[in-house]
Amino acid sequence: MNPPPELDTPDAPPAGAIRGPQAALQQLDDDVNAPLEAFPTQRWLKAFGLAKIGATIFLVCFVWTIARGIGTWGNNSPVGWGFGITNFVFWIGIGHAGTLISAILYLLRQKWRTSIARFAEAMTIFAVIVALQFPMVHTGRPWLAAYWLLPLPNANGIWVNFRSPLLWDVVAVSTYALVSLMFWYTGLLPDLAVARDRAKHRVRKLVYGILSLGWKGSNRAWQHYEKAYLLFAGLSTPLVLSVHSVVSFDFAVSVVPGWHTTIFPPYFVAGAIFSGFAMVATCIIVMRKYFKLEHIITIDHLDVMNRIVLVTSLMVGYAYMMELFIAWYSGVVAERFAFMNRAMGSYGWAYAIMVTCNVLLPQLLWFRKIRRSILLMYPIVIAVNIGMWFERFVIIMTLSRDHLPSSWHDFHPTWVDYGLLVGSFGLFFTLLLLFCRFLPTVAVAESKAGMAGAQPTGGHHG
Repeated sequence: MNPPPELDTPDAPPAGAIRGPQAALQQLDDDVNAPLEAFPTQRWLKAFGLAKIGATIFLVCFVWTIARGIGTWGNNSPVGWGFGITNFVFWIGIGHAGTLISAILYLLRQKWRTSIARFAEAMTIFAVIVALQFPMVHTGRPWLAAYWLLPLPNANGIWVNFRSPLLWDVVAVSTYALVSLMFWYTGLLPDLAVARDRAKHRVRKLVYGILSLGWKGSNRAWQHYEKAYLLFAGLSTPLVLSVHSVVSFDFAVSVVPGWHTTIFPPYFVAGAIFSGFAMVATCIIVMRKYFKLEHIITIDHLDVMNRIVLVTSLMVGYAYMMELFIAWYSGVVAERFAFMNRAMGSYGWAYAIMVTCNVLLPQLLWFRKIRRSILLMYPIVIAVNIGMWFERFVIIMTLSRDHLPSSWHDFHPTWVDYGLLVGSFGLFFTLLLLFCRFLPTVAVAESKAGMAGAQPTGGHHG
């Protein structure tokens, strides 16, 4: 997808700003570092307080689950998975957009990514942190069970089950989290050095100095930086495809009707990119307005992101149709029943929400006016987030109707389930708000490289 030609050139500086290439570079530093250097505003404190309430709810429900066991959840037989794994798959999917924007688009030399890459990378890290809480607590006794999820030597005379897709999850997600963290931190180094040089308080200068690892901006430092960044981009690219494919194996390698299908890996990857871009748009629209970065994260960037949301919506819609078609075409009674029950059974309302939010509403993005209007696009990307959560919910609720009708039992979430769901968003936004407050949200060094008047690598930070 080619970006609009206007993204190749920087936007004009705000009214009243000093004109000229060097002034524009300095203005970029001032705009991005302003939230770091100013005292928190009342709006930020209110948002942070609300997010902290959500994070506290998550902590309370997490501790309650540890103390009382997962019997406090609505899980039953046959629905052994409920909100816990639904939330896990949802948050892992959210983390895909950051790596896609940063790594794949970097390798493809898409210049429009520079203004949103840093924010998306941070979202990846925080989404993975939230996601990892759910499989850990889902084991019931993590102080005993979590140990066996690690591929440790057989010190106790037993190996972990390498044939279990749950172990594949541990290896894939932990690798993804580590590489994404190194990729994000590597990109931060030049901008942390700028924050260090601008800091006036001794403690701030010390902290940013430690975090920037003594970055001097020399020609040799830039050469190592560019090689490392390219290396991490190359490592991250296959992870975008592999991680959610491995997560889909939790379902696809089973013999449960409605799960054991070969379309799950590409279907899950497309859905992860779909939900990830929608979440990035949801957060970045508010962030650019709040920190007055509209001239850096422009409507053109949001337009391109909406196009990707539209394309991946078509992929997800195609996957939905193929699932129904193959279930009918296969002639397998159990398979056909699973999908008919999914669409028209006791959870038909959730299926309707999923299709409406993921397939029907995004089709409005075909219209340029909607793609470029904040008020019109924002409800759509929020609806996509809702629909993608319900997609994972609907897939897992297939378990409620197994091969033995006498064991059929619907899933009814408890207050702990709802608390962990709401609290996971609180934890995510708490981390995101702290990031916006203390670290640069825009990749300044990369943005400068494409601006008029930028100097070759090496020399002063600008």
